[in-house]
Amino acid sequence: QVQLVESGGGLVQPGGSLRLSCAASRSIFSIATMGWYRQAPGKQRELVATITAGGRTNYAASVKGRFTISRDNARNTVYLQMNGLKPEDTAAYYCNAASVLFEYWGQGSQVTVSS
Repeated sequence: QVQLVESGGGLVQPGGSLRLSCAASRSIFSIATMGWYRQAPGKQRELVATITAGGRTNYAASVKGRFTISRDNARNTVYLQMNGLKPEDTAAYYCNAASVLFEYWGQGSQVTVSS
């Protein structure tokens, strides 16, 4: 069974940093585009960042220059380094693994940016 296990969320002050991690089953990680999405209360889920199996990255305009997505293929893990966090970054963050054959979601990790 495929699982995406997230960790690293929490409460941080504006301007602070957090790193999210998502560990995936080895069977899918090598071929999947991995991504992070977020959903704030009352809003639709939105793309934050993606990284292809080959390492190509894509970012939402709202996080470009502040967030960095990376993947460790040896550990089947994708990371989202979040710097310069703002209150509007507050949301549940979801890990996603996708290819032409499948799509899986993590359970979500809450990030709250507040003073």
